[in-house]
Amino acid sequence: MSVLFYTLGVVVFALAIVISIALHEAGHMFWAKRFGGKVTQFFVGFGKTVWSKRIGETEYGFKAIPLGGFVKIIGMLPPDRDGQLRQSNTGMLTQLVSDARAAEWELVGDTDHDRLFYKMTWWKKVIVMAAGPLVNIAIAFVIFGGLFATYGNIGDPKTLPEVAGVSECVVPYEESGRACTDDDPISPAAQAGLQNGDEFVSFNGTEIDDWSQLSSLIRANADGEAEIVVRREGELVTLQTNTLVTARPASAEDTTTAPVGFLGVNPVVEPTTGGLGYTVGQMGEMSVHTVQALVDLPRKVFDVGQAIVGAEERDPEGPMSVVGGGRIAGETAASEAFPFQEKAVFLLMLIAGFNFFIGMFNFVPLLPLDGGHIAGALWEAVRRGWAKLRRRPDPGYVDVAKLLPVAYVVAGAFLVMSVVLIVGDVVAPISINS
Repeated sequence: MSVLFYTLGVVVFALAIVISIALHEAGHMFWAKRFGGKVTQFFVGFGKTVWSKRIGETEYGFKAIPLGGFVKIIGMLPPDRDGQLRQSNTGMLTQLVSDARAAEWELVGDTDHDRLFYKMTWWKKVIVMAAGPLVNIAIAFVIFGGLFATYGNIGDPKTLPEVAGVSECVVPYEESGRACTDDDPISPAAQAGLQNGDEFVSFNGTEIDDWSQLSSLIRANADGEAEIVVRREGELVTLQTNTLVTARPASAEDTTTAPVGFLGVNPVVEPTTGGLGYTVGQMGEMSVHTVQALVDLPRKVFDVGQAIVGAEERDPEGPMSVVGGGRIAGETAASEAFPFQEKAVFLLMLIAGFNFFIGMFNFVPLLPLDGGHIAGALWEAVRRGWAKLRRRPDPGYVDVAKLLPVAYVVAGAFLVMSVVLIVGDVVAPISINS
């Protein structure tokens, strides 16, 4: 049965990513056609064509390797300054640019000259190219928003002043996790008779608003008397005990230990819920973290390469490919440690996270990514606006073809990083138990 659930998890994740890719490309195509552009191809995947069908002037289909997709918008590259499409060049890179222009214009018919992408106004180009990644971000927003408003955000847990567990004894921090022995003192919480579900109302006369406040009061109480008022099954109950002094970490981030007051209860921890504003705020924080991750991506991919050859352990918080995402989805679906609801939530969060990253990644202002075309359109707007302000001749369209050598280098780097991540997800995979 676990094999069946594992397969189901992988299939659900893979199908969700394929649909996301298709919607990404549909965003480009919709606005390109809306602005009068000509779209000749709409494909999900790369490589050999598996299936296709022509509807009107557009061929729709699937290719063998479902790791991306594309739409073919006619006229992405303009002629050169002299209006030439092909020249004989001795320079390899110059010849590549010339050949790319020629290949682009072989698809332009006699009636297509007013439908070319490069002739669109700069803001239309921005909308066409931004539509794809914005669809991915919108998908992420819908999923995150729905989960945050109902189940809550598992990545942003809140700790409540409510008892989730009572320690039977006081175990030294260095030995955390072991069973109690006869030499271990009984915990103050057990002596007081605290029970699961008790809600803290006050501690030594101070009303309790949240767990952080209660924790500070307990730690500051050292080995003093403690009068605790809790709400139990709707009634207020007063309990008496003495806290004990034991060495405990300063915080979850700072593991430096110091002697503090100790009670011996585990609080209730649950996901934080929130509406539209909360979702926007959380995705704003995700944007910052994603930008930081993109800047650090080459180093992280190098670390994955190190893990492949066994030079170091795979970082469980590091990057992964869609292959790794599918593996995590399968492990989650097959795991008996999670109830069905938690599995569904985790899979949705995984799908939303991938969509958000795909959207943000495509905004990187480098060709061949969408962000590179957006940057070219914005530069065109600045250049033409500056010329108009200075009453100079119109400088014309930005020639993105001149950046194709850079695009080839960037594409090559992305390909290498993708291969490393895929191999890493097979040889040294990240697991939900990592």
